[in-house]
Amino acid sequence: MTSNDFFERIEAHFHDELPFVVYRKPNQQNLSARLQSNAELNFTEDFIEKGFVFSPFDDAEKTVLIPNDVSDIIATSYVSSSVVETSQLNSILASTDSKTVHINLVKQGVQAINSSDLKKVVLSRQETVHLSETNPISIFKRLLERYKPAFVYCWYHPKVGLWLGATPETLIKIEGCRFSIMALAGTQDYKGSLDVVWQNKEKQEQQFVTDFIIDNLKPLVDSFKVSDVETVKAGNLVHLKTMISAELKPDTPLKQVVEALHPTPAVCGLPKGSAKQFILKHEAYNREFYTGFLGELNCETTIAPRSGRRNIENRAYAITRNSTQLYVNLRCMQLKNQQAIIYVGGGITESSNAESEWEETVSKSLVIKSVL
Repeated sequence: MTSNDFFERIEAHFHDELPFVVYRKPNQQNLSARLQSNAELNFTEDFIEKGFVFSPFDDAEKTVLIPNDVSDIIATSYVSSSVVETSQLNSILASTDSKTVHINLVKQGVQAINSSDLKKVVLSRQETVHLSETNPISIFKRLLERYKPAFVYCWYHPKVGLWLGATPETLIKIEGCRFSIMALAGTQDYKGSLDVVWQNKEKQEQQFVTDFIIDNLKPLVDSFKVSDVETVKAGNLVHLKTMISAELKPDTPLKQVVEALHPTPAVCGLPKGSAKQFILKHEAYNREFYTGFLGELNCETTIAPRSGRRNIENRAYAITRNSTQLYVNLRCMQLKNQQAIIYVGGGITESSNAESEWEETVSKSLVIKSVL
């Protein structure tokens, strides 16, 4: 399918107010889409279906599913054609009131950490930008062009809403029993080099996330392999990243893995229960799908046999496995009433500085503002 035909199908589906998702995995050229044939709102509770899931931050709420069996699945190759202009970047500024509210929220978080069992809490805010152009596919194309290393998506359901994003963070990738997880934390502005100095606050954040993943998944796996911490670029920012891989124990339900991980300390805090309650009480708005997760659920993938094997069976047959790839919904926005609602946040620890935390959210907001 040509890219023109591909986007025409999606535009027509959106015009007919039918659910769809279109996305590109990190550092790939192929675009995929699922076009649901009806307007029914489907959910998954056990994560045993095949399709595309979109899950909210609050794990007490249901995960939305675009099922494969009622969707057309289409794909195309798409090569970025240009560099996105950033002329509007500095003209879209957050209000002074937003700054005051967020700084006060961060101070509340630090106070709670110093006076309770909280070790870390991730606090966020909304920012609303008026749109001169409201075509989501045009915005999606600009996200594709600007953020090649990210998972870029546009998701729509007439009974839920319209979301777009370019997230740098993988929640989990599973093929058969083998899986990998990304621990991503710490943020600085990118200044032309990955050779940066990280403060203890960022290093502590990263260790919190890594330890949480290992501790919570220990009962479900046979062994862990943890990479060295590295600095990675995501748009105009750099982060600390650790990759964790393991082998799931036989017959471990995917639902159990998801429940053990979501929400991680990278988007919620530690201990998870206390941090989540603080967020729901003090953020004063509903995150909805921001810091939730999204991606392919139980989709078949074919793994080719390794070259050089002499065993005829191994040469003759590829292996087909169920593959699940879920991404944390960061660097995202909701389009509503000719406005883009942008969601940004940061991890708060006992050593957090409220003014610096505000500046971090401003830097993160530029990821989305740069394509509006």
